[in-house]
Amino acid sequence: MIDDWQKLKSGSDIRGVAVGDESEIDLASDVVRRIGIAFAVFLVRFKEIPLNCLNVAIGHDSRVSSERIKYVLINSLVSLGVNVCDCGLSSTPAMSHAPRLLSCCAAVEITASHQPKDRNGFKFFSLEGGFASFDIEKILKIAEKRDFRFSVNPGQVKSEQFLGSNKIGRVHDSDIMTKYCEFIKGLIKKNLKSEVPLKDIKIVVDAGGGVGGFFASRILEPLGADISGSVLLEPDGEFSVHVPNPENEKSIKFAQTATLEAKADLGIIFDADVDRAGFINSSGEAITGEKLVALCSALVLREYPNSAIVTDSVTSDHIRNFIKNLGGFQFRHKRGYNNIINAAFDLRKNGINCPLAIETSGHAAFGENNFHDDGAFLAAKIIVEVVKLKRENRNISDLLANLKSAAETKEVRVPLDTKNFNFLSTKIIRELRMRYKKILNCELEKENHEGVRLNFSSPEYLGWCLVRKSRHDPSLVINIQSDVCGGAENIFKSIWRIIKLVL
Repeated sequence: MIDDWQKLKSGSDIRGVAVGDESEIDLASDVVRRIGIAFAVFLVRFKEIPLNCLNVAIGHDSRVSSERIKYVLINSLVSLGVNVCDCGLSSTPAMSHAPRLLSCCAAVEITASHQPKDRNGFKFFSLEGGFASFDIEKILKIAEKRDFRFSVNPGQVKSEQFLGSNKIGRVHDSDIMTKYCEFIKGLIKKNLKSEVPLKDIKIVVDAGGGVGGFFASRILEPLGADISGSVLLEPDGEFSVHVPNPENEKSIKFAQTATLEAKADLGIIFDADVDRAGFINSSGEAITGEKLVALCSALVLREYPNSAIVTDSVTSDHIRNFIKNLGGFQFRHKRGYNNIINAAFDLRKNGINCPLAIETSGHAAFGENNFHDDGAFLAAKIIVEVVKLKRENRNISDLLANLKSAAETKEVRVPLDTKNFNFLSTKIIRELRMRYKKILNCELEKENHEGVRLNFSSPEYLGWCLVRKSRHDPSLVINIQSDVCGGAENIFKSIWRIIKLVL
């Protein structure tokens, strides 16, 4: 049994080791059962949904542990009287749409995204969107303390044997993926004004053994696309060829080779649960990271000029200038897909138009999709653009002609002691804020929402660095970009001298 339940919190998700001996893994069956009960308690206590009205959709990715976890989770819910829609193998974006498409009050995707095959976890959704980080903290706290009261009244009993309704909940199968595929196909057909709009397009999909194979067989092929060069479409919970991850170098190279060999117009890389995507153009160039941020910004600013684009904290001033030159402005925010999505909603509440929230990792949420974090929707948007550009004998890279790129990019992760993580990381960031003036031609970035960001103008540095707390493990993350060769290492050495004073 785990000793610290909060270590299962990974940003706004729950994740942990799920394969191995039940006495040693994080997501043992009893832990999953308690998380399931805590989830139901959370919905009643904090979302104010009556227990007898709870109906929850559950889907999962292709991992080998997903089926075991699903059945334990379902049993924990139905024992309380909760009705469950078993959606089977499903993508995270489909499950995020489940409350709307299936008229249920909440949904769960069992996944650990791009993490190794022995990991698994949960992503939670309601009609309002994905659960926030503080929601996850509450669920884990309820599970750890067995605080299984459906009311905040402290006088109620805590023994779980007295909880729930007198009836057992019902379970029925639900084909969420068919509904979701129709939604994505409708988007492509509407924008290209054709029932078979992809008949002259060749697209390679690399699903990496995750759940993303549906995009090729159930969306692209019915719309007329040639998908013959696609790879790793069948679910493979072992991820035996490469980890499905659009940021992973091996994944990118594999997709580049497949795209070039097929002479395709576009290659698509999905992560395991399809909430992220990366792309390969017809010449084999990877459109990931800042290039993907720039491409999506170009698409939405053409339609929504003078608008804000929310990006994560590790984007450069090159992106800021690119967006500015297109008539928009960048709002650089904290990493984490929920963080950037919430920032986009906040901007809209304050009367600022914001059509896009996007991370360099491949998470992209469009306002027209109600800011669902959706890799398939992102892919559909880019496919529409590829088709339109091909009619003009152009390529999506043409939209990136004015984007400047850094000469060097570097990321360093510094593991910290788990018990002292918050103290040490906070102290390091504070020391960098206080001592940055001791570095020649170094300035503090004032418009910064995460950690400490420093800008370097000396010719041998010429770049920036961001020092922040990791959202997923007890480590300090140092992101660096430089516009000169050797500059990233020079920046690292200059700040490391300050960091060492704390360690």
